[in-house]
Amino acid sequence: MIDTRHTASDASTGPERGVRLGVDVGKARVGLAASDPDGILATPVTTLTRDPRKGFDRRIIVREALGREAVVVYVGHPVNMQGRSTASTEDAVLYAEALATDLHEAGSTARVQLVDERLSTVTAHRQLHESGRGSRNRREVIDQVAAVQILEQALNMQQSLQRDAGRPVVVRAVEGEDGTRGRSDS
Repeated sequence: MIDTRHTASDASTGPERGVRLGVDVGKARVGLAASDPDGILATPVTTLTRDPRKGFDRRIIVREALGREAVVVYVGHPVNMQGRSTASTEDAVLYAEALATDLHEAGSTARVQLVDERLSTVTAHRQLHESGRGSRNRREVIDQVAAVQILEQALNMQQSLQRDAGRPVVVRAVEGEDGTRGRSDS
């Protein structure tokens, strides 16, 4: 579920200081990037093998978010050039929702935001080509570079808007041990 309400970072003071992560969700791999606490520089972190059944890749992202004390995790929202949803769009939304739940359950206060990622992979391919990386070597890092693109775009938007970029993802309510529904955070 995507929450379109404004968040606490919408205050006139602007976004809070802290590390932000960028996530590029693909069918086979997930790229991860991180910013410095001031949101100036985005750097690649790793490429993870996607694990839809056990969520091992999400657990690593949660561990990174906790270890870096991340305040926001930006997940790329791959709409088509006309801004319409595709199968990849729905996959990314479901991934972002699961990640938001995983973060919440691990005790992280990091918010998950979906950001438009049109052309992030195309731009990443172009950058790697221009840097002289052969197509064989690109596959190893393309997802990280795409995650950097997503994060840089979000950081630029954040600076321009003076609030976190993208659309917030709400943690879905989960059944507690007593069989009652937990509350949904937003």
